[in-house]
Amino acid sequence: MQKDVILTPEGLEKLKQEIEHLATTRRREVAERIKEAREFGDISENSEYDDAKNEQAMLEQRIAQLEDKLRSAQVINASELDNNVVRVGSLVAGKDDSGKNFEYAIVGSTEADPANKRLSNESPVGKALIGRKKGDTVSVPAPKGERKLTIGKISVA
Repeated sequence: MQKDVILTPEGLEKLKQEIEHLATTRRREVAERIKEAREFGDISENSEYDDAKNEQAMLEQRIAQLEDKLRSAQVINASELDNNVVRVGSLVAGKDDSGKNFEYAIVGSTEADPANKRLSNESPVGKALIGRKKGDTVSVPAPKGERKLTIGKISVA
């Protein structure tokens, strides 16, 4: 049984677009590869055919996974969020213990993109920030030792 998937409205739209792309464009491309590979002759010893069939199986598996996520998706409504407590959908800004500024958007695990400062609510930093208020200082375990983050501002992401 899959756990609930928490998404922002933008994340829901991206998920739907990816399913649409895979189910239409990619399916047609893979079907065309299979058709071309069949034309090479005996499919029992045809590596192009085997490769195309494997790609088709992986594509169908990915579509099924995304559709599962879509079925169990819980969409965060930004208008229901307040700026007093950090939640999924919050944009959190502040300073760390070295005085360096930080700004993170807290999102569900499906939308996480740490390189773009979009942290999962299940990540160590996300878990530490969830439920906290402006002015709170949280400790987060990090590879180089514990890191302290002080929340300066909470807004809607």
